[in-house]
Amino acid sequence: MLKKINAWVEERLDLSTLRHLTLEKTVPKHRYTPLHLFGGVALFFFTVQIVTGILLLLYYKPTAGEAFKSVEFIVTQVPYGWLIRSIHSWSANLMILAIFIHMFAKYFLKAYRKPRELTWVSGFILLVLAMGFGFTGYLLPWNELAFFATGVGTESVAATPVIGHWLLLILRGGENVTGATLSRFFAIHVTVLPLVIIGILSIHLLLIQAQGMSKPIGIKEKGEIPFVPNFMLRDLMMWLGALIVLVGLATFFPWELGHAVDTFASAPAGIKPEWYFLSMYQTLKWMPPFFIGISGELIGITLISIAGALVLLVPFLDRKASREEKSPWFTIIGVLAIIFLIAITIYARFS
Repeated sequence: MLKKINAWVEERLDLSTLRHLTLEKTVPKHRYTPLHLFGGVALFFFTVQIVTGILLLLYYKPTAGEAFKSVEFIVTQVPYGWLIRSIHSWSANLMILAIFIHMFAKYFLKAYRKPRELTWVSGFILLVLAMGFGFTGYLLPWNELAFFATGVGTESVAATPVIGHWLLLILRGGENVTGATLSRFFAIHVTVLPLVIIGILSIHLLLIQAQGMSKPIGIKEKGEIPFVPNFMLRDLMMWLGALIVLVGLATFFPWELGHAVDTFASAPAGIKPEWYFLSMYQTLKWMPPFFIGISGELIGITLISIAGALVLLVPFLDRKASREEKSPWFTIIGVLAIIFLIAITIYARFS
């Protein structure tokens, strides 16, 4: 029976690529091989996001009058609803952390060099989209912290030259954060971003499948290991570890519900964005109101945009790596970038 099913499928589908993946695909083995696993961890957390997000959608109501009450109902009345919501929130943060680790690991291994430039570009786009996931999802509970933090976050967009006010109106659905903003963020969060991310992720995975994993420059190899089952088992062990961490955090540090928002009240002191936006938040906060007649906020946004563009274009800037040569200056820049991001995030968090 199995042979007949296999023959029927073979007549209609070309399974040669799948057979290659399961029987012939290999992965370079070296002392940095474990760093390749964080991409799979990020994919695991993304899968958790989809599953838990669908479960939350069964009860969530995306209106200004019902959003907070529906989340409160999920947390207090739905069996294990508090755990599902907590897993969803924690997995969002852990997914972004895993993508950051994966990106910097690939950066230091020079995995972006020719011919993998588009793999790096698609990976960076996925990081930006994941942060967009976090930003749009943050407002959905419609609590006090989310409401005012979204107001601060969207206000920064207005400093963009020429199109700033237009972008602000698109994001908010008006001049202020209202129920229209909630509806737009909900639509972006559950429809637009998932579709775009799945598309970019498919391209990213196809590029990896086509080009294979890169070999670090100047690192002595220890041969190759089969992708199935050796590397896949390592991936599954990392997924198991990620699941243990995720469930542990969600159980012992459940995500807070917060207080219902009063849209007419003033913003409480100390409103700050999520940790992955703190470096940008603090940078804008340090900017003077005006510098030689130019808005400090505009200068800050310009600097952040330039930094993002440079990261995106790293494969085309580091020509030494493309020639299979070491590029110590890019390594030093990466180390300084990590130190800066960690230091400024800690400072912004506790200042």
